[in-house]
Amino acid sequence: MEHRCALVGLAGRPNVGKSTLVNAIVGEHVTITSSRPQTTRRRIAGIAHGNAWQLVLCDLPGVQVPRDGLTERMAGSVAETLADVDVVLLVLDASQPIGGGDRASAEIAFGSGVPVVIALNKVDRLAPERIAEAVAAASGLGDFAELHPVSAKTGDGVPALVADLVRLAPEGPALFPPEARSSDPVRLQIAELIREQALRRLREEVPHALTVVVEEYEPPTRRRAARIEAVIYVESKSQQGIVVGAGGAMVKAIGSAARPPIERVLGAKAMLDLRVRTQRGWRDDPALLDRLGP
Repeated sequence: MEHRCALVGLAGRPNVGKSTLVNAIVGEHVTITSSRPQTTRRRIAGIAHGNAWQLVLCDLPGVQVPRDGLTERMAGSVAETLADVDVVLLVLDASQPIGGGDRASAEIAFGSGVPVVIALNKVDRLAPERIAEAVAAASGLGDFAELHPVSAKTGDGVPALVADLVRLAPEGPALFPPEARSSDPVRLQIAELIREQALRRLREEVPHALTVVVEEYEPPTRRRAARIEAVIYVESKSQQGIVVGAGGAMVKAIGSAARPPIERVLGAKAMLDLRVRTQRGWRDDPALLDRLGP
């Protein structure tokens, strides 16, 4: 039986559910999700395997206008990855009208020169007639190969979407071993899981002014839990106070919530030492951005 393998780039404006869709396709929590836009900052590959096929999914940052060193890198990540993919998966939010961000994402997707599959996400929120209207609107964005109404949240429509992605995949060997679910180094996976919990708990002015760096990591052994020292970086003392919380309650809550998914990734117990530091202008600091990964 021939083997198929494709590098699939997910394009779409911020907060249309790309990360949730990657997790639904892979079947595991490999990329962080949040109700806030611009959650994804770097290329994160989720890896889905099946009988004689593999899909490597690159969950790209949402298309946006660069405004600092961080968002310039995010925009560069989109262009660099789409230049190498075999298929583009354009993700739209079916519950909202198509806007400028969707059209900009579609322009990039259809300009890639490879087949484009459209995923109309969040259809679980819509009545059938609204889904039909969303399909009609999405159909006008470009010459797509396939179009699938899906719900990444419930899984509806995801198997059919995967089947078409596999059909469009070129013949070739797997890029990753069968047990792989993410290409992220362990330190970056841990940092992203901590940042996910911070995003879920903090007020509007903080989330995109913070990042997480794992400073020290000792892998687990048969007799000892993994040891992790991580730092949440923010841009001001006032933000640091919010993240720390009264009596350290907020940072403790973030660490407690992040530990179980970290332990699932590691397959072992973990001891997490989480601190908060202020570093003004970190989003324009090349040295710190290099430590955050690609």
